[in-house]
Amino acid sequence: MSAQKPFIDIRHAKKSFGTLEVLKDINLQVDRGQIVAIIGPSGSGKSTLLRAINDLDPLTGGEIWLEDKQINMDLPHRQYERHINEVRQEIGMVFQHFNLFPHLKVRENVTLAPKMLKGLSDAEANALAEEQLTKVGMIERIDYYPSQLSGGQKQRVAIARALAMKPKVMLFDEATSALDPELVEEVNLVMKQLAEEHMTMIIVTHEMGFAESVCDRVLFMDQGVVVEEGPPEVIFRNPKSERTQNFLRKHLAGQQA
Repeated sequence: MSAQKPFIDIRHAKKSFGTLEVLKDINLQVDRGQIVAIIGPSGSGKSTLLRAINDLDPLTGGEIWLEDKQINMDLPHRQYERHINEVRQEIGMVFQHFNLFPHLKVRENVTLAPKMLKGLSDAEANALAEEQLTKVGMIERIDYYPSQLSGGQKQRVAIARALAMKPKVMLFDEATSALDPELVEEVNLVMKQLAEEHMTMIIVTHEMGFAESVCDRVLFMDQGVVVEEGPPEVIFRNPKSERTQNFLRKHLAGQQA
């Protein structure tokens, strides 16, 4: 009996900006329903890797697959646009900065993509928005503008907007790092709920406690390579690499300072 194929398969991913190598031969497989945290110092390639998964930062070399579909295909422009629009409907992404449309109310921010990309009617899109905003605890703010929301509320709307596309995988790029400390937990609670629902997630984070308590696997990246990976209890309690040990020591010292 053959081994099950990985849900996400990153093969020999390389990325350069000019002479600067940001990703150096990264290989990563993620199973359906798995929650993977990527940690590491600034400039280690974490966000570049995450953005490469939906081809926002196209790779210089290597392949990225979602199920049986290669994401980063070299196609003529029109074919590529059609291909990547289909792919991105299956991959929800939440950024550090919320990227909500300021001139649209919460309802319209969430319904826009399902109507434009999936052809949903107003009634269908509204029902979907109400479902997802209820899930993230924002249904009472459905007719507010983003300027009327706190940072944590904006991020929860951004998560609802991504979920409204019914993605197969969610990517979180430092989703709480722009928030005041007291607002971080309300976003983390939504992500924990998604974990309980077995949503496949890849999370770039500086929050070691969250990564340890929620994630199945942790990758430590530094200087464009995966230095070490394993279950959170191993990476956080007994890391083998000196680079991982030094990073965690400095990070914990910074939190306690």
